[in-house]
Amino acid sequence: MSAELEAFLRDLPLTDHHCHGVVEEDLDRRGFEDLINEGFDPPPAGTSHFESPIGLAIRRWCAPVLDLDPLVDVDRYLERRAELGAEEVNRRLLRAAGLGHLIVESGYRPGEVTDVERTGELAGVPASEVVRLEAVAEDVAASGVEAAGYADAFRSELERRCERAVGLKTIVAYRGGFAFDPRPPTREEVVEAAGRWLAAGGGRLTDPVLLRFGIYAGAERARERGLPLQIHSGWGDPDLTLHLANPSLLTDLVKELGRMGVNVVFLHCYPYHREAGYLAAVLPNVYFDVGEAITYLGPSASRLLAEALELAPFTKQLYSSDAFGLAELYLVGAAHFRRGLAEVLGGWVADGRCSPADAERIASLVAADNAARIYPTSRSPRSPGGEPVR
Repeated sequence: MSAELEAFLRDLPLTDHHCHGVVEEDLDRRGFEDLINEGFDPPPAGTSHFESPIGLAIRRWCAPVLDLDPLVDVDRYLERRAELGAEEVNRRLLRAAGLGHLIVESGYRPGEVTDVERTGELAGVPASEVVRLEAVAEDVAASGVEAAGYADAFRSELERRCERAVGLKTIVAYRGGFAFDPRPPTREEVVEAAGRWLAAGGGRLTDPVLLRFGIYAGAERARERGLPLQIHSGWGDPDLTLHLANPSLLTDLVKELGRMGVNVVFLHCYPYHREAGYLAAVLPNVYFDVGEAITYLGPSASRLLAEALELAPFTKQLYSSDAFGLAELYLVGAAHFRRGLAEVLGGWVADGRCSPADAERIASLVAADNAARIYPTSRSPRSPGGEPVR
C-alpha cells in the first residue's frame, strides 16, 4: 500500500450520497445490536451480532475515537459509549469519518432518527435531501384522497417535497422486486389500482401498478429538476427476495429512463455489483455504488471495491455508507472505503498499471467528484451525458 496514496485518501473529504439519520437516544446492548444487522430478529441464544465482520470493524475503527484501544472488549465499548452519551458519540464518530457532504434519504423511519438538517449539524458538513417515492405515496393515501384524485395528489405532493431535494429514491426492490412490467401504467390502471389500495386502508404500498406509476411520476419530476433517481438493489433486510433485486432485471426500465434524460443510481448492488458495473459501462445514464456492503464486509471490503472497479468507468461510481441509526456505520464505511481503495489502487500503481496521479484522480472521482456532477447541489441541472438540460 502506497503511503502517499494512503495519506491522500485519509485527507479526501467524502460525499456520502446515500445515508440516513442517527439515533439520538442512548442505546442498551439489544438496541445497539439491532442496528448492526439487516435482519429483524435477535441473534440465536448464546451468540451476538458483534460476532460478525461489522462487529469486528466497529471495535477496530470506532473504539479509538471513543478513547479506547482498537479491538477493545464489546462490553467496555458499550460502557464507554454510555459514559459519553449519544450526542457526544454521534459528533465524534461522524466528524471522524472525514465527510464533506451528506445526501440524506429522509423517508425511512423518520421519527426514530435525526432529520436531514440535524444529521448535517452533527457531522459538521452540508446535508441535502433525497425523497423516497413510496413514502410520498403512503402519505398521500393517508390524507383521505379518493382514487380518481390519487395521481394528481401524488404529483402535487411530490412537487412540494422536491422543492429542496437533490434526488429521488425508489425501494421497489422491497415491494415485490424488479420483475415487473417496465412500461408506465395508464391513468385508468392507476385509478383502478388506487381504488383497491385505498379501499383496503392504504398502508404499505405493494401494488405493482402504483409502484410503476410512482417511478414514472418521479422520473418526470427528476427530468424537470435534473435529479437522479436512486434505486435500491442487491442485499438488504428480509423484506426483499434477493434474486429479484438484481439490477439487470431493470434494463428495459433504465433504458426508458435514459430516453427521458434521467440518471439512475443503483445503490449497494452486492452481490450483483458486476451486473451494475456492466449497466454503468454500456448505458450513459447508469451509475452505482457498493454502499452498505463496504461497511458490512469487514476485511473483504477491499475485494468488493476491486470487483466494482473491474469494468465500469471510474466516472460512474460513487461512495455511500447507507448508515442508519448508528454513527458507527458512517465511520466504518468511510474507513473501509479509504483503506480498500488504497489497497486496490496502490496495487495498480505498484504493478505499473496506473500512475500515482491516475490513482488520486480515480479516488477523487468516486469519493466526491461524480456525486457533485450528477446531484444538483452546486451546479445547473445536467443530462445523463453531462450537458445542461435545456
